[in-house]
Amino acid sequence: MNVREVLKPAKAELALAGFEEIDAEYLLAHLLGISRMELHHPLRVESALSAFEESDDLASLYKHLINRRLTNEPIQYITGLAYFADLTLQVGPGVLIPRPETELMIDRIVSHLKNLEGQSSVIDLGAGAGSLALAIATQVPSAHVIAVEIAPEAIFWLRKNIEAIGADVRIVEEDVETALQGVKADLIIANPPYVPNDENIPAEVKEFEPHVALFGGPDGMDVPRRFYTAASRLLKSGGLFISEHGEEQGPAVAQALLKDFHEITLHNDLTDRPRWTSAIRN
Repeated sequence: MNVREVLKPAKAELALAGFEEIDAEYLLAHLLGISRMELHHPLRVESALSAFEESDDLASLYKHLINRRLTNEPIQYITGLAYFADLTLQVGPGVLIPRPETELMIDRIVSHLKNLEGQSSVIDLGAGAGSLALAIATQVPSAHVIAVEIAPEAIFWLRKNIEAIGADVRIVEEDVETALQGVKADLIIANPPYVPNDENIPAEVKEFEPHVALFGGPDGMDVPRRFYTAASRLLKSGGLFISEHGEEQGPAVAQALLKDFHEITLHNDLTDRPRWTSAIRN
C-alpha cells in the first residue's frame, strides 16, 4: 500500500461531500505523526506506512477522522493544532480557531513596537487561544504582554499554549470592560466577536466554534464597541490600537473610534479584503 492508495478513496469521499481533498492529506499526516509535506517523501513516509499496512486499527482510525470531517468538524479541532505566523497552537472545542489571513496585523505591531524606546506594554483584549499575544511576545521578547480573556474554555487553551511555547505572557481572567483598572499600555490589539447575529456563516464555524467569540450583536458591532471603550481607557495618549473586524464594518469601526482616536486607517488582510483597522489614541 502506498500513500496514493490510502488517500485516493478518502479524497473522493471528501470531494463528493463538498470538502477540500487536501483535508485527507492533513488527517493522514496527523495520524502518522508526520507533516503533510512528508507524505510525499518516500523515505520519510515508508516506516509510517508500514505501520499503516500492518494495522487494521490504524486504518479504522483514519476512516474515523475522515468521518469526523464529513460532519463539518474543523480540521484544527480534529488534529488539535492551528498555525498562525510562526506558531503552532493547540486548539479545541471552546476556543476560536486562529485565522492566518490576519497575520499582516502582526507585522504592523512588531514594526511599531521596535520603534518605541525602552520596554513596551501590550494588551490583547479577548485573547482566545493566544495567537496574537504569543506572536507578539515571541517576536518582541522585550514587550510586556498581557492577555485578557474571560471564557474558561478559551483560557484552558491559552494556558496550554503559553506553557508549550514558553513565552512571557500574563493572563488576566476578566471582562474587557473591567479588566486592568488604572493600567495604561503602549499598544492594544483586539479581535472582538463581530459577526452579525443573523449572518449566514459556514457550517463548520457555526456548528463547532464558540458563538460567544463569533457573534457581536444585530449588526455585529455591539460587542466591538465595548472593546473600543476598553481600549480607549487602557491606552496611553499616542498609543496604537489595532482591531480585527468584518469586511463591511470598516466605516462603522471608524465612526465608533472618532471620539477618542485619530489616524484611523483601514487595512486589508492577506486575501486583500478590508479586515482590520489601526488608530492612535488622542
